[in-house]
Amino acid sequence: MFSIRDATLADMAAILPIYNDAVINTTAVFDYTPRSLEAQQAWFAAKQEQGLPVLLAVEQDTVLGFASFGPFRPWPAYRHTVENAIYIAPARRGQGIGKLLLPALFERARAQQAHVMIAGITADNAASLRLHAGLGFTEAGRLHEVGWKFERWLDLVFLEKRL
Repeated sequence: MFSIRDATLADMAAILPIYNDAVINTTAVFDYTPRSLEAQQAWFAAKQEQGLPVLLAVEQDTVLGFASFGPFRPWPAYRHTVENAIYIAPARRGQGIGKLLLPALFERARAQQAHVMIAGITADNAASLRLHAGLGFTEAGRLHEVGWKFERWLDLVFLEKRL
């Protein structure tokens, strides 16, 4: 069985291949270039400086996935709205890891007085859409053909959950 814990700087080497798999092989990330370890460490340092969580799902010493949130938009009136990110190791997708990571993230967001959590999910990512819907997210809007990856246009679905 796996558990949830806070990430440390030392964990960045373990989450890097999970994130980079999403960049290289999926439409979950609208990026084309894998991150370097230094960039992943800088991402984590920025999260720490902002007081934002990075949670890991681990089994023994193996990182199975991670989740975090950040500001939805940079203006002060949005300070109670956050946007999540969740990534699961390819071999462990569909095994319930996201169903434990996201609720732990909800608790961290509530502790920081977040009122709404947003998820931006590619319309063809049925598994992530199901995961979020199963945890109480509802569709708030759809942006058509706003991303270009793998030689095709991608729609982006915004989901929301009141915390």
